[in-house]
Amino acid sequence: MEIEFYGAAREVTGSCHILRANGKVVLLDCGMFQGHRNQSAEKNKTLPVAVNEIDAIVLSHAHVDHSGRLPYLVSKGYSGTIFATAATRDLCAVMLADSAHIQESDAKHLAKNYKEFIEPLYTMRDAVRTQELMIGIPYNKTFDVVPGIRCTCIDAGHILGSASVLVDVTEAGVTKRLVFSGDIGQPGLSIIHDPVVPEGADVVIMESTYGNRDHETVSDARAQLAIVVRETAARGGRILIPSFAVGRTQELLYNLNGLSREGAIPAIPIYVDSPLAADTTTVFEMHPEVFDHTEDLVNKSKDLFRFPQVHFTRSVEESKALNSAQGPMVIIAASGMVEAGRILHHLQRGAADPKNTILFVGYQAEGTLGRRIETRPPTVRIYGDDVPLRAQVTILDGYSAHADRTELTAWIDGVKTTSPNLGPIFLVHGEADVQDIFKTALIAKGYTVECPEPRAKRTV
Repeated sequence: MEIEFYGAAREVTGSCHILRANGKVVLLDCGMFQGHRNQSAEKNKTLPVAVNEIDAIVLSHAHVDHSGRLPYLVSKGYSGTIFATAATRDLCAVMLADSAHIQESDAKHLAKNYKEFIEPLYTMRDAVRTQELMIGIPYNKTFDVVPGIRCTCIDAGHILGSASVLVDVTEAGVTKRLVFSGDIGQPGLSIIHDPVVPEGADVVIMESTYGNRDHETVSDARAQLAIVVRETAARGGRILIPSFAVGRTQELLYNLNGLSREGAIPAIPIYVDSPLAADTTTVFEMHPEVFDHTEDLVNKSKDLFRFPQVHFTRSVEESKALNSAQGPMVIIAASGMVEAGRILHHLQRGAADPKNTILFVGYQAEGTLGRRIETRPPTVRIYGDDVPLRAQVTILDGYSAHADRTELTAWIDGVKTTSPNLGPIFLVHGEADVQDIFKTALIAKGYTVECPEPRAKRTV
């Protein structure tokens, strides 16, 4: 089999790997590139492979850096099957529709305000058609993708429905197992199960987002969240949280629910200012079968995400009304990397107020506004305005849905224990300097490791 590393090679976004075997072509993910706008736009318009050559797609999870270009493939004529877990399929129904809405809205904005017509990457019709091609597969059930290639999805513990994919490729009577890690979750995350370690790998494509450092613990992050809410509320300020609508928002609500029940935070209003987050929360509520029922709150409460302090604001009018609301509050809004969405509106108005706290609870890719705010510059540019940055900036990496260095190492060590023929490990989904550090550490443990460049091809 041949693997071509098309996206998330020496970078974090745009996950896409091309598997060729038995004369067939299978894509593992087809995600959107994020970061510098002009560069990302060009990369997103470039097809990983001619559409008529693609026989099937297997999707690890719903985050747009893994799923976001599927409608673009469909717009160019792809009509084959897209395999994913049932929860991933349902999350994509709202995620990809939202992405299409953004593409269309951006095109209209440019045409209206700058007299510049740029065709949207794809439309709502393409997103709907993509959904029609998706088949939901249960965890731990092996399925045929194309002749000679069978897959099994196991729980990656990253977000609802996320999977590591076991790809069994049979050529000339010999079967080899490729493990595609997807995004490996952090053990101990709320709501979802811990990652399942794959068995019997011959080759591994492994994410490496945090391969150079360790997180604070999940329990420490929860305690720190309570401190941030209490201290900001005491100042009369707002806690402004840029958050991914899928996974991170629900985890925050779950933890705020628990802290509220314990009396660890004041009873201030919590606004989820994101229609997408509201819709994805509904999808979470549709899939309690994949919740971690060893957790106390999962078993105690039927309303994990909806408690008295929580308000979901859908309309633009409701969102704008928060500007005149008085007193301390928590506002959770997309996008998680501060590149779009209502969080920009709240930061434009709130970044200059020293009473407020901007709280980051997720990874900020290079080139995003979120990454720039993390460096605490004196001003940030939002909607064309230079806004003074006087608010507190706090980073809680314990809420990361990605495993850290120690957890990634434990994951691959676990793979090794059941894989006597383990061959190369290809590190993907990580910034180049981070990958180099992690590669060195794994080689020191005796592994064969490579960090493939974009478009690199390897026969294994």
